[in-house]
Amino acid sequence: MTDNDQARIDAGVALFARSWIFIRGVPAMKFLPNEGPNEVAFAGRSNVGKSSLINALVGQNRLARTSNTPGRTQELNYFIPDGNWENSLPPGAIVDMPGYGYAKAPKDVVERWTRLIFAYLRGRSTLRRVFVLIDARHGIKPNDEEVLNLLDKTAVVYQLVLTKCDKIKPPAVEKLMVKTLDQIKKHPAAHPDIIATSSEKKTGLDELRAVMAELMQ
Repeated sequence: MTDNDQARIDAGVALFARSWIFIRGVPAMKFLPNEGPNEVAFAGRSNVGKSSLINALVGQNRLARTSNTPGRTQELNYFIPDGNWENSLPPGAIVDMPGYGYAKAPKDVVERWTRLIFAYLRGRSTLRRVFVLIDARHGIKPNDEEVLNLLDKTAVVYQLVLTKCDKIKPPAVEKLMVKTLDQIKKHPAAHPDIIATSSEKKTGLDELRAVMAELMQ
């Protein structure tokens, strides 16, 4: 590891050593916080492990709600580092986006969530990157592909993050990484690097924190 790599890791560790808090759930664009600190957003299929990954990143068990019920996250949920920010801005914000691929959700609810997400992606100047979570046990599925195409249209840079990598063997993770890198070559807004993570084993978290810290500067 180079000195620069270590500096990146250290910056990520420092940012997430803070206590993070939930500040707002956004059911419609008019409820968005004023644009200020840079934001990164997390997207993924329902039950991909999004809430578990956010909790692991911040070192808190209950910050993001976890549930076995698909579609529980129905709003854009905002998290920031705790602190007295009256006269300054927090160093960044995490946005937990509604999960997609929830077969049991009513059609009108799905359409409303989709409109909210598209409006947010198109109209948020402080959004630096969307991390699209992919379950390592399944790889990119058709509804993931639909979301990647949507992100391409909005011209928002997104980066794939593999979750639950502890559920498959290391050679399978490597094979999936190669396959996924090949799949995203056709997507113009996709970042070329993929991060493999496990919320349970804490693998890949330092690298993801480092990337997030850079984006939130």
